[in-house]
Amino acid sequence: MSLQDAVTGNMAYLLQQLLSESAYKNPNALAVWARGRSLTYCELEERSNQLAHLLRERGIKKGDRIGIYFPKSVESVVSMFGVLKAGGIYVPLDPNQPTQRIAYIVNNCAMRALVTTRDRLQGLEQVGIESVQFSVLTNRPDETPKGIEPVLWEDIANFPTGRAPGDLHQTTLDLAYILYTSGSTGRPKGVMLSHQNALTFVEWCADTFQIRAEDRLSNHAPLHFDLSVFDVYNAIEAGAAVYMLPEDVLLFPVSLAKFMATQGISVWYSVPSALVQLVLHGNLNANNLERLRLVLFAGEIFPIKYLGQLADLLPAVELYNLYGPTETNVCTYYRVDRTKLASMEKVPIGRACANTEVFGVDDRGQIIEAGQTGELHVRGPSVTCGYWGDPEKTRRMVVPNHFQSNYEERMYRTGDLVVLREDGDYDFVGRRDNQIKSRGYRIELGEIEAALLTHPGVKEAAVIAVPDDEVGNRIKAVVALHGGTTISTAEMQQHCAKKVPKYMIPEMMEFRASLPKTSTGKLDRVQLAAS
Repeated sequence: MSLQDAVTGNMAYLLQQLLSESAYKNPNALAVWARGRSLTYCELEERSNQLAHLLRERGIKKGDRIGIYFPKSVESVVSMFGVLKAGGIYVPLDPNQPTQRIAYIVNNCAMRALVTTRDRLQGLEQVGIESVQFSVLTNRPDETPKGIEPVLWEDIANFPTGRAPGDLHQTTLDLAYILYTSGSTGRPKGVMLSHQNALTFVEWCADTFQIRAEDRLSNHAPLHFDLSVFDVYNAIEAGAAVYMLPEDVLLFPVSLAKFMATQGISVWYSVPSALVQLVLHGNLNANNLERLRLVLFAGEIFPIKYLGQLADLLPAVELYNLYGPTETNVCTYYRVDRTKLASMEKVPIGRACANTEVFGVDDRGQIIEAGQTGELHVRGPSVTCGYWGDPEKTRRMVVPNHFQSNYEERMYRTGDLVVLREDGDYDFVGRRDNQIKSRGYRIELGEIEAALLTHPGVKEAAVIAVPDDEVGNRIKAVVALHGGTTISTAEMQQHCAKKVPKYMIPEMMEFRASLPKTSTGKLDRVQLAAS
């Protein structure tokens, strides 16, 4: 079958077909840039086809999970599409997370293969991974590996550049990727996203934001963070270019602003805290960002005082607040009205995206009306089918839609409390549970507490969020030690670094003899937060 047949025939429309279609229309256009290297659409199509051939030859079947575990590069995007074309499900892994946490994810979803580097593979082999049969190494090892069978990235060149043979019988309901987020039990949970889930979001974005072939989209978010879905797939769908920001640039706001100007970024998407740093320390200058036309932000609350400054610094740029958990991607949006900013106390999360319905549900199980507070529920084709290997949590969060009884349908309970405004927009109020956002990351405080409690000197531990305008929330740990134990803040932070990602390590530590309790003997979080 020809490439034209593949993208115009009677096949299910899948994420990988976005690339094939753009490669057919604009083969020589820039597709992806990272770390000074780039690939055209033709090159990205051919490299990902070659990887798909390799994976299929190695026995990868429809639905197999494959980890992507190395710093962002052009090979990252090749890997994403190569896995999809082989019929697999890709699982992006944070290369900066503790090895034990990564090993848990690998084992939890029984990955058949990894695309990684030799040093990271060695770390996983040392802590134990059970299901991985082979790995594709993006760098050449200094010595012949003795554990999991290696395949060198350069060996991909030996495979055909055309589409992998065979009909995989994929549909839009098949899983495309799994994103692991912080879990309340102390273990990460895998959110399962289908082609339909992702394409619902991508098509809405394409229509709403009019992404064009001449656009240059920044990729600020790591690939295991759901914000990256917009960057990669909307660029590919439009035949535009996606610029993947290297980690060293992300650390310095001035460097970040310079990157935006030098690369001519036209569409920016990030967490608000990154934009706050650009406002405060990036020396933003609209004259240097003449191509910038659209700034999107999501993942946490954007303090009005900083949003107002951003709006003043970039007067010609459209600003949007996007909202949605990983389980739905973006489900509501709000276009910032500069004329109303001065009178606002908070930025609304807005109203439902096309092909999506949202509504607040109160404690009586009734849909709220204007002025009332309730937990936001989401229904539509963007809603996840659940959590990998955790049917109990899936039943709790992806629930039957009891507001209609004529046929079976599910909706997602976000756990977020909202107020419905008179104008039809929603305001975010807070969380029902013990989950917070910091620097755009969704964090279960219980996972940090579980990490603290693994230290032999810790008797009790509680973690609280301290609101902060720059990053959303800072993390504070209150720890009770066993008698006679002495632990420094630095030692406790080093212990946490072995258990949780860097963004979950408490910045502040307080040591007490005991933690406050309620009359029933439970931890008194209210008293703890007030003290």
